[in-house]
Amino acid sequence: MSDAAAVAVARLTTLRGMSDVTIMHNQQCSTSRAAMERIGEAHVEADVVDYLRKPLDAAALGSLLDKLEDAPTDLVRRDSHFRDLGLTDADVETREQVVAVLVEHPRLMQRPVVVKGDRAIIGRPKERVAAFLAD
Repeated sequence: MSDAAAVAVARLTTLRGMSDVTIMHNQQCSTSRAAMERIGEAHVEADVVDYLRKPLDAAALGSLLDKLEDAPTDLVRRDSHFRDLGLTDADVETREQVVAVLVEHPRLMQRPVVVKGDRAIIGRPKERVAAFLAD
C-alpha cells in the first residue's frame, strides 16, 4: 500500500471512529470547545480530529458528507476568508464543489462536526451537540 493510500485509509478509519464519537475540532473556536465540554459531560469517549493540522482528503470528506444530516453546502463557512478567496454560494452548491473547496481550503470547514455511528451534525447552535449525543 502506498503512503498516500495508507493515509487515506487511516483518515477513513478515523471517521468511522474507534470511539463512540468523533469530533472535527478547532481549539481556537469557542463553539468547538463547547462541543468538547458537552462530550465530556456526556461521559462519551471521543476521537478528536484537528482538521486544520491533518486536513481531510476528498475520500474522507465524502465519507463525512455521507453521514452529515445537514446540507453539504452547510459544511462550508461563509466568513471573511471565504469572501477574501473570491468564493460565492455558487462555488459550493454541489457536494463535489464542497469537497473540492474544503480539500483546497480546510480552514473553511464549519466546526465543530460531530460524528456518531453513521450520523454526523454540524454542532451549531451549541445546543445541537448535547441533543445529538443523547439520541
